[in-house]
Parts: sequence; structure tokens; C-alpha cells
Amino acid sequence: MATGTMFRLLTAPVRRWGYAVRALVLRVLAWALPYWTRGEAGRETPADLFRVLYLGWLAAFLLKVLGSSWDVSWHFKWLRDDLAPPHLLNTVGTVIAVGLALVHWYTGYGVDRTASRLIVWGTGIFLIAIPLDLINHRVNGLDITAWSPSHALLYIGTALMLAGAIRGWFVGAGPYTGVSARRRTLVLGGLFAFFLENVHFAQQQQEYGVLEIASWDRGDPYAEPSLLEFAAQQMGRAVDRTMVVKFSLPIPEWVYPVYAVVVGMAVVVFARLMVGRRWTGTAVAAAYVGYRCVIWPLLVGGDFPASAVPFFLVLGGLCVDLAFLVRVPYLRPVLGAVLVTGGVYGGLAVQARLQTPPYAVESWPVALAGLAVAWLAIEWFAGRHRLTAPEPGAMPPETQAAPQSEAPQPEVVVPAAGT
Repeated sequence: MATGTMFRLLTAPVRRWGYAVRALVLRVLAWALPYWTRGEAGRETPADLFRVLYLGWLAAFLLKVLGSSWDVSWHFKWLRDDLAPPHLLNTVGTVIAVGLALVHWYTGYGVDRTASRLIVWGTGIFLIAIPLDLINHRVNGLDITAWSPSHALLYIGTALMLAGAIRGWFVGAGPYTGVSARRRTLVLGGLFAFFLENVHFAQQQQEYGVLEIASWDRGDPYAEPSLLEFAAQQMGRAVDRTMVVKFSLPIPEWVYPVYAVVVGMAVVVFARLMVGRRWTGTAVAAAYVGYRCVIWPLLVGGDFPASAVPFFLVLGGLCVDLAFLVRVPYLRPVLGAVLVTGGVYGGLAVQARLQTPPYAVESWPVALAGLAVAWLAIEWFAGRHRLTAPEPGAMPPETQAAPQSEAPQPEVVVPAAGT
């Protein structure tokens, strides 16, 4: 009898938690199930559902970023493991993203046709890339570079999902959703910060690699002996400095600065056009670099390898903002490319006094030309598809076109049907 009483006392908190969770699940289902109806993309979306969907996207991308940041550091220390904790954390974010993609595709809520296609295609590519990456590692072993084709598919899939979420929020977030102008700007900027993280991710191969070599030179390598021996076996040579350099920095030196200028700064330019606030470029770059500064001591404190932090991106973002003081459409990309290229390469030169991956200084003309072409293309594309920020105080064109009635209506967002 006493044993039964004691058991009930001990399990009472568990039962209470169980009842609370069950009640919460039932409330969520009661709220969500009425929305689970088949519909075309662009249908009227209730304001509360719109906000929940995009809060879900922010949570999904945050979990994916945390998992991927941990993952790249993990792979410079230990042998690969399919069920490593970083992979599991990333998987949680992926599961949320897949669920949201299904909701958008089936119900048509929260997106127009273009955003829905981007999200669905991105999710499909990402899901296809996962088994391809597993097969690649089974066949090729470590696959020691973040620039491999199977990894590139993962980045492309994530980029398309992000592009769909950015478009969906840009088109839909407005007065009909109850989203304030400030929140609209912050979420849009946050999504672009995630986009910058995704495109810059492969560059962490060099940012971790340069410190991996430094740790070997100090006589205290970050990588565990089992990882170094496996890598040496795969390369068919002894564990020595040459092997460590090949393991850590297998990428040509021109890639790091050219990619940062042409691809990384192109994302910042697009962000500045779509968000429309004066210091958007600086804020997006600073948000990403700030995240890297926060995650750095957490990883190092957990006995994981350190990385070089790309502080120079903030200077590049600032140069993008300064370039937007030029109002002449076809002059801005050219002058901006000169300014941003100088800012990035100058920032790299300053940062080299601390620590930065090897970079080819003589590659600057290629970076400048590439960014000028990319900037011109972005300005043309954004203008043609009405992806530039509205004038202060004005609603986006899609939102202005929403039908209105004199009778009180429930809050809804009406995304325009994209093409």
C-alpha cells in the first residue's frame, strides 16, 4: 500500500506534464485542422496562420544553422558519423522545413505560386542530396572538402527554400497580416542573414582549415589521431604536414576572396534592394558575423576546433550601403563593385594580421568584374519582378491590390499570384 502511494506521488508530476502536453496538442490541432484544406497558392491567408508559418521558418533555419555550424567544427576533429549530434540537430530543422513546405504546397496558404515553387523545389533538392551525400561518403570516404558536389546540392536546396520564404514574406507581410513595418523589416533582414550564412558556409572549409594547420604547427592538432590516420590512409601517404595541408586547405587561394565578393556581397546587395533601409547591408553582414562571434567561444569552450571569423564581410556590407547613396541605376553597380571589392580585399589585408585563410590578392580584377555583372543583373531582376522595397509609408504593390470592403473583414494577407 505504501509502495503504491509512493509510486503515485513520484509519478504525479509526470502525469501532470502529460496532461498539459496532451491539452496543448489538442488545442493546436483544434486551431490548425480547419486550415488543412486543399487550395491554390495565393489564396487568402488568415493573419494568425501567416505569422505562425513564418515563425516556423525562422525556427527551422535557426536549428539548421546551429546544426551546420557545429557540424563543420565536428568534422575537423572527429571521424564522420551519420548520427552525430550536429546532424540530428540539423535534422530537426529539416523536418520542420519539410512540414512547412507540405503545408504551403497542399493548402496554398502563406505563399504565391513563385514562392511555393521555390520552397517545394528547394525541399526536394535538399532531400535528394541527403542520400547522395551518404552514398558519396560510403564510396569516397571523408570527402574532406565542403565544396563537393553532394554538399553543393545541400546548399542549393537550402538557398531555394530561403528564397521562397523571403519572397513569401516580402509579398505577404503587411497591414492585412497585422505585421508592423518594423517587424516586416527585421524578419526580412533575418532571412537574408540566414541566406548569407548559407552561401558563405562552404568558405568555412578555409576558415577552419587555416587554424587546423596552425594547430599542427604548434604540435597540438585539433583533429583526433583517428581522423588524421584515416585521412592519410585515404591519401596514400604518411601523417605529416603536407597531408594536413591537403586535408585542411584543398581549395585554390583565389576562391576565398572572389567567392566572398561575387556571391556573398551579391546577397547583401539583394538584401539592400528588398529591405530598402539605409544600413541594411551593414546590418545583414554584421548579424552573420555577430553570430559567428557568439558561436565561436561556445564551440571552443566545448573543445571543438576554432575558426577564423570573416570580419571583413562587415566592411563589405558597409560599402554596399555607401554605394546605394548613388541614385543612378546603371552607375551604381559599377561604382559599387569598385567600392565593395576594395573594401573586402582591404578588410582581408587588415584581418590577415590576426588570422585569415590564404587569399590571392591578384584575383581582385576577377572579383570586381564578377560583382559588377552580378549587381547589374540583380538590379534588373529586382526591378522587373517588383522585388524592390516600397517607398516609406507605402504598401507593397501586391498588398495594395488586395480587395477591400467597407464591412469589417477578418485580417488576411492576399499574396499576388506569381508566375
